[in-house]
Amino acid sequence: MIILSVDSSAVAASASLTQGDKILGEFYCNTGLTHSQTLMPMIQCLLQSTKTELKDVDLFAVSAGPGSFTGIRIGVASIKGLAFPFQKPCVGVSTLEAMAYNLAHIDGTVCAVMDARCGQVYNAVFEAHHGQLRRITKDRAIATNNLAEECEKYPKPLFLVGDGAKLCYNNKGFQSAGAILPPEPLIYQRASGVAKAALTVFQNGKTVSPAALLPVYLRPAQAERALNKKQSGGLRKK
Repeated sequence: MIILSVDSSAVAASASLTQGDKILGEFYCNTGLTHSQTLMPMIQCLLQSTKTELKDVDLFAVSAGPGSFTGIRIGVASIKGLAFPFQKPCVGVSTLEAMAYNLAHIDGTVCAVMDARCGQVYNAVFEAHHGQLRRITKDRAIATNNLAEECEKYPKPLFLVGDGAKLCYNNKGFQSAGAILPPEPLIYQRASGVAKAALTVFQNGKTVSPAALLPVYLRPAQAERALNKKQSGGLRKK
């Protein structure tokens, strides 16, 4: 089975083409350029480099959230557009689960974190054992200090991954919990991790059509939160 996967949930963007456990090709870019500039060119170069045509792709996968609202929308829209002409099955996977696969080969606890601002992180915790992941918590937005306290109880070693890993690692609470920061290539989310998570979803028969593929947001966007706060304040004045 050939899987085309993309991740554009944070500053970095990546695209990969996999066949089973084999990575046929993967492009990764962490330059700060917008995903509208980098994602589709990476996909095009990936297909050209592997001499693969879109019609030969069996499954289209994307990290559907949590993460950057704009980045997630770009990734989901790109995969929908590529899969739609062929009506191929699609999978939207948890960004946090996909990045946890970076450390699935190491026995321990994987704490996936993305900076959600306002003193919070998007988080999910997994147990890694013999290349497999077992989910311990659901995807959630949680206060950084509360997560640090929670991590005290998890089995060690405890690894941090995600674009919020360094932020948490520098927090005294996580240092008290014995958190470990992996090498740079294993920290950030990658499309090859999306492919691993998507393969499990496919094997469980939970794919969707291109039209049904949607982003997953754990909380409203900042602009929406500000609007709701303004409107609720106006109602109280009345």
